[in-house]
Amino acid sequence: MARQRVRIMERMGRAERTAGGEHRPGGTGGFSPLLWVAAAYAWRLIVVGAAVYVIFVALGRFHLVTLALFLALVVTALLEPLTDLLDRWMPRSAAVTAGLLLGIVLVLGVLSLVGATVAGEWQGLSRELEGGVTRIERWLERGPVHLRHGTLSQLQSWLSRFIATHRSSLFNTAVSGLGRLVDVLTVGALALFCSVFFLHSGGRMWRWFGGQLPEHRRGPARIGGRAAWTTFTGYTRGIVVVAATNALLVGVALFILGIPLVVPLAVLEFFAAFIPLVGSPVALAVAAVVALAAKGPLAAVVVVLLIVVIGQFEGHVLHPLVMSRAVRLHPVVVALSVICGAVTAGVLGAVVAVPLVSVVWSVYGVLRTTDLTVPTP
Repeated sequence: MARQRVRIMERMGRAERTAGGEHRPGGTGGFSPLLWVAAAYAWRLIVVGAAVYVIFVALGRFHLVTLALFLALVVTALLEPLTDLLDRWMPRSAAVTAGLLLGIVLVLGVLSLVGATVAGEWQGLSRELEGGVTRIERWLERGPVHLRHGTLSQLQSWLSRFIATHRSSLFNTAVSGLGRLVDVLTVGALALFCSVFFLHSGGRMWRWFGGQLPEHRRGPARIGGRAAWTTFTGYTRGIVVVAATNALLVGVALFILGIPLVVPLAVLEFFAAFIPLVGSPVALAVAAVVALAAKGPLAAVVVVLLIVVIGQFEGHVLHPLVMSRAVRLHPVVVALSVICGAVTAGVLGAVVAVPLVSVVWSVYGVLRTTDLTVPTP
């Protein structure tokens, strides 16, 4: 830092002497050297901030394409080990096809299991929820809250009147949701299409991209790209292991407690775990509401305690054991990343924020500690 400041002041002094101006002490034109250094860094930060803003605007403009590419990278990171294993006994094209088919069958099987479970338990769950609402109302009236009698009934009638009054707007929202469904199908098709090429010839595509760069930029690009992919694959596979473990623990606990909809709630916990620090408690809060309606306050309290236990287990055991090599970020950085991502792009931003920050930090770390003047193999 000090040497860089000295170089900046020397360049300023030479510029003043070249221009024939009066040379003041320090070569800073009468201003404080600290002010010159701050100004030199300020305009650079402004340029970097403007570039980041333009990138985010472009990504937001083409958010469907960005989402499809992100999903394709996730699929590639998850299926690459299986594809490489199958590649030993069959051609690469057949290995990619088999890996993708197995992944699609697994996802459709889980969704079918969830649908069958909800359909099979729906009637019994409706009766339990009706009785649970009555129990909750009695508990709120007689418990420490002392809710006025008939408040929940009035709330239910108000909700019915609201739905009847705003039926047209709700219908328009549902119709717009069909447009969202088309977007989801488009993103899924594009992600699957890109996944095929990433799994089949992703290495050749990256080498081609590196070949388009100037000679002195190819080494840093190769090193940074390797670090970025290692971090991304480590994070993706690690978060899947963490999410599956959380879902298994939640499913077993809810089954022991006799809570209905065990499989859908466990699947909800699996997908919610992809949002660090926030997703898992939200999913378990939904399970607590179902437990409160179906089994009463005691079961809901047990589920709330389960939130604390699983949170501690995830933070102190799973993440350090599974993801310590891929993600070396302080929990405060993770929390701020999730919040900033959610504010910027909603749920998708919360999911993408941590892997994005992890990749950027790993690339910065490897480029900072690598001597780029030595040719890389």
